Amino acid sequence: MTVSTGLVGLPNAGKSTLFNALTAAGAEVGLYPFTTVGRNVGTLVVPDERLATIAAITRPAAVTPALLEVVDIAGLVRGAHRGEGLGNQFLGHIREVDLILHVVRCFASDRVAHVYGSVDPVRDAETLELELALADLETVERRLERARRRAKAGGAGEEAEVVALAEMVRDWLGSGRPARRLPPEIRASAAFGELFLLTAKPQIYVGNLSDSEFQAAAAGTGPGAWLELKSHAEAAGCPAVPVSAAVEADWVAMSDDEKVLWESELGAAIHGGPALVRTAYQHLDLVTFYTVNENEARARTVPAGTTVAAAAGKIHTDMERGFIRAEVIPFPDLCRAGSLVAARQKGLIRTEGRDYRVADGDIIYVRFAPPT
Repeated sequence: MTVSTGLVGLPNAGKSTLFNALTAAGAEVGLYPFTTVGRNVGTLVVPDERLATIAAITRPAAVTPALLEVVDIAGLVRGAHRGEGLGNQFLGHIREVDLILHVVRCFASDRVAHVYGSVDPVRDAETLELELALADLETVERRLERARRRAKAGGAGEEAEVVALAEMVRDWLGSGRPARRLPPEIRASAAFGELFLLTAKPQIYVGNLSDSEFQAAAAGTGPGAWLELKSHAEAAGCPAVPVSAAVEADWVAMSDDEKVLWESELGAAIHGGPALVRTAYQHLDLVTFYTVNENEARARTVPAGTTVAAAAGKIHTDMERGFIRAEVIPFPDLCRAGSLVAARQKGLIRTEGRDYRVADGDIIYVRFAPPT
């Protein structure tokens, strides 16, 4: 599966700069609001040291990493839920992504205008959150009105559950709470899923800082603006990740030798892209498994708890339909054995049935009967 993430935030928060650094897609970047007027789509290669190690051990002809789809969405301003400032287009794009990456400006700059004239990350975050909540309230009100009309027309039994759910969600949103914090049993219902609420989507706050501010934040301190955003994120029940879009842009432009030199000078906290990807995987509760043969070593992403038969279906539907068994070796066992042949000789490759739940780092060989 390919996970879609949406970079959202106020104009001039640094979304397009970060998008270009993560994807090398070349979106236009400007010093004025609404440089992005539609959406830009790119892919981010998921950093994966395990895949590199697997490839070094098994020596396939090709190596294919997992990818994240990254969508750079036009900036939002107050009144977006009423269509102001490209609001309708903006909100429609958000509905299509799996994860919101809420980019919040924490850096000060005389060159880059702020749409509200000053840097205030909590105010900016709350502006976007309010617009999403108001858009959701309108969605719920429309669904509630439609359900009541149908109930009056003779479908009372069918619509009673929808009316009760919509009223409860409306009151929840009206109290200032996002839909993602509703009880799990409510969010798991089919009627709730049909609402396609924006505030139900998982969210990560991405604090965009200057170079020096990022280094401080990565070390656990950071400027006041970042600490305020981090506290706001914690209260909202969402992760917060510091990045510097400018540093990310510099990093992708470097040669391999320059990257090695920079790593030796700055240590571990060089740039925030890998931490952002790791946090996205953790927040979405995703795991990575690997398939390997002489032609290719490939990283594949599935939700935690996925059965091996369902995971096989992500490779090819015939594999799930004709599933016989899976041969599984955890990544650490392959490393200790030094080769697949040695792992098999030592009995480290085990056989699992279709209900086995894939663990992060599993290397899986699917045995299946092709359709006749």
